[in-house]
Amino acid sequence: MNTLSISLQRDAHGRLVLIDAEGVEHVGVVPVRAFPLSEPGGPVSLVGTDGRERLWIDRPETLPAAARELLDAELARREFAPVIERLLEVSTFSTPSTWTIDTDRGRTTLVLKGEEDIRRLNGSALLITDSQGIGYRIADAKALDRRSKRLLERFL
Repeated sequence: MNTLSISLQRDAHGRLVLIDAEGVEHVGVVPVRAFPLSEPGGPVSLVGTDGRERLWIDRPETLPAAARELLDAELARREFAPVIERLLEVSTFSTPSTWTIDTDRGRTTLVLKGEEDIRRLNGSALLITDSQGIGYRIADAKALDRRSKRLLERFL
């Protein structure tokens, strides 16, 4: 399927609509990055409401500008992940525990259900998923302040 001949738009309900090369409308498609951690600018799959792939976009940069802009906006909304800048307090060193943190979006608290919700990414980057399913990123755990590193090390 030629990715240049597709159209992406939003309907009146804010859902993403794919009109494929054959002119078939797919309402409510969701963009999913193929390799979100290792190749964040790489291939994207548009998945229908039934969970089946509707379109594979090998090179998103080949999309028409309007479709690319809509795709980027939807991916940014779906991939919202505040960056943890500092750990202020941890309720307990066993799980579940409540963390008070400063992020690039402001101060908040999160509940860590288990140590398995802390994933190591490449280098010293971490991804922490709270009990609500929100992912928080630590770009470089080694760059955190001393207190934050000490608190974090108890869970790693």
